[in-house]
Amino acid sequence: MSQELSILRRRFYARAPTTVARELIGKVLVRNRPDGNSLEGAIVETEAYGGSNDPASHAYRGITKRNEAMFGEAGHAYVYFTYSFHHCLNFVTERKGRPSAVLIRAVEPISGLDFMRKRRKTEDITDLASGPGKICQAFDIDRSLNKTDVTRIDGEIMVKNRGERPKILTTTRIGIKTGVEKNWRFCAADSKFLSQRVNHIKHQRIGIS
Repeated sequence: MSQELSILRRRFYARAPTTVARELIGKVLVRNRPDGNSLEGAIVETEAYGGSNDPASHAYRGITKRNEAMFGEAGHAYVYFTYSFHHCLNFVTERKGRPSAVLIRAVEPISGLDFMRKRRKTEDITDLASGPGKICQAFDIDRSLNKTDVTRIDGEIMVKNRGERPKILTTTRIGIKTGVEKNWRFCAADSKFLSQRVNHIKHQRIGIS
């Protein structure tokens, strides 16, 4: 399979965020750095966020300068800075004007580990990208990459399909105070690289597929 054919195209993202979030599990996140080096990792945890019907979404109260990427075309990155501490990577879904996105919560590193270890200041591979902020630190992703088209073969961020279909667990989302009843968190079953182990989550609703 060629590089171009292996990259997820816009039609993949132009669907409901829950569908995209589930199907991103097992896909490979690629960060092509300006120095020519690439970082890769398998996506093992995601969360879906809607728009005006989802109180946990940044788009819930309408468009702002911060969240305008969510209102744009599917297949673009939405990168935001949170808690004055770290960046978070999302992929815009559905169609233009209908805001929704998928948060990438955890990644299993595949290549570029030495670079990631230096960025994260840890030798523990399970701690390199086991959280939204850790991913952006390990993969060198910040607000300069907001609105990046992730469907371009020459893009700085892209996602590839490696043909694997892992077993998936679904739970309620974590780290939020509203919309907590939605079963919109998706995890690769038995992964050691999750941001939080499933059996440690309180009041969870677990589904297996």
